[in-house]
Amino acid sequence: MSVTPESVQQLLSSEDYGNRISGVNQLRQLEPAVAFELIQPVINDPSARVRYAAVSQLDTLGGLDLQKTLAVLRGRLQDPEPDVQAAAADALGALKLTEAFEELQQLYHQTPEWLVKFSIIATLGELGDPRSFSLLEEALSSDISLVQTAAISSFGELGDTRAVSLLTPYATDPDWQVRYRLVQALGNLGGEEANSTLATLANDSVEQVAKEAQANLK
Repeated sequence: MSVTPESVQQLLSSEDYGNRISGVNQLRQLEPAVAFELIQPVINDPSARVRYAAVSQLDTLGGLDLQKTLAVLRGRLQDPEPDVQAAAADALGALKLTEAFEELQQLYHQTPEWLVKFSIIATLGELGDPRSFSLLEEALSSDISLVQTAAISSFGELGDTRAVSLLTPYATDPDWQVRYRLVQALGNLGGEEANSTLATLANDSVEQVAKEAQANLK
């Protein structure tokens, strides 16, 4: 059976949330402009799983109307379901909607959910807003290791070389995955201090870290 706007609309209008999720997934087979219109009502679906599936597609569909998407994603940052909030943060970063930076920052400080905190910090690198620097610096002191690691990566993406001095202490972190992310971040940031740390990490006891450091040395 072929997928048409009519068949997808029928699924999206079903009382069965499984059908609605199926409908959201089938939107990928339609023309983006059609899918973007059909997805709008589903973003406020009573089922958190359906809302999550819908919001997760806005990182690609949202570019068709950035202002409408910005309004939608701002609303979903206030969603009662943490997974949906996290998906909204991810989409804001992918679309580089810097207008939502203050809402992301406020949510980071208000939420008790580690997943939401992680998604916000991880998306700040993609967002590329210079205002992110202080929030990323704060996240380096998080007691959630995944948030710390995300902050290191986002600093690398942000490209502000002031971060190098904040990051170099992690060269001795006992978690090799943290050191690996550090190497990637320092490689992006560059400069004498970054290269000095990379030279040290090029002799790391973990092969993956050492090879990545050697590849990033400039």
